[in-house]
Amino acid sequence: MGYREAAIRPLYRFYEDRLLATLDRDRLPRHIGVIHDGHRRYARSEGLPDYQASYRVGMAKFVEFLNWSDELGIPAVTCWLLSKENLERPDEELLPYYEVLMELFEEIPNASTEHDVGVRFIGSLDLLPADLQAAAKRLEERMPSGDRRVTIALAYGGRQEIVDAVKDLVAKLSTDGTDDLADRIDADGIASNLYTAGLPDPDLVIRTSGEARLSGFLLWQSAYAEYAFVDVYWPAFRYVDFLRALRDFTRRTRRYGK
Repeated sequence: MGYREAAIRPLYRFYEDRLLATLDRDRLPRHIGVIHDGHRRYARSEGLPDYQASYRVGMAKFVEFLNWSDELGIPAVTCWLLSKENLERPDEELLPYYEVLMELFEEIPNASTEHDVGVRFIGSLDLLPADLQAAAKRLEERMPSGDRRVTIALAYGGRQEIVDAVKDLVAKLSTDGTDDLADRIDADGIASNLYTAGLPDPDLVIRTSGEARLSGFLLWQSAYAEYAFVDVYWPAFRYVDFLRALRDFTRRTRRYGK
């Protein structure tokens, strides 16, 4: 921690306590989606030696975020750590990130949230290297269920999720010998075949780095969500930023498309 950061930390702590004291806990979201954006730009802005250093800061922040959510009693979070589109990036960017992700998946069970969190992965994991797939599977096996639910989106694309859901629904209806398939395809049927089936739709979606777009994240599920576009890179995301997003959410009147 630098001198300036150490000097202003008491001020942030005071502000955090004030936000916590005024936060309407009864109106907190049941499910939060997070787009963890800005690792590479953070590395450049901070003069870090390479992207991997930034990835490690970001994944340490991810563990912090899980603990923040736990402390506030948020029942479910879905975190987008890698998009399907990002698989097209060069190996010099992807391979260091894969290494950091595998380290993260080994670390999560040792965090304070170990005994009350169930973890699952969504996305086209078959496109990932075998060792990363194995690390994800081990984490799911070590943390299969809990009072809180953490969903990690890897090699995830929102359009692909909807395509897969429709395919699965059609396959089930065909197996049942259903006539007039088109008449049997409806919103409830598609929703029940999404990767996140069984989870409530996200109430709040947070994106860091100042980008005001979803980029395909939970396209179906977030139709009626509220959004918070936070103007900091993910590795620099602070508890006070999280609390402000929650405070603003609790003050909104949700219209659900009406």
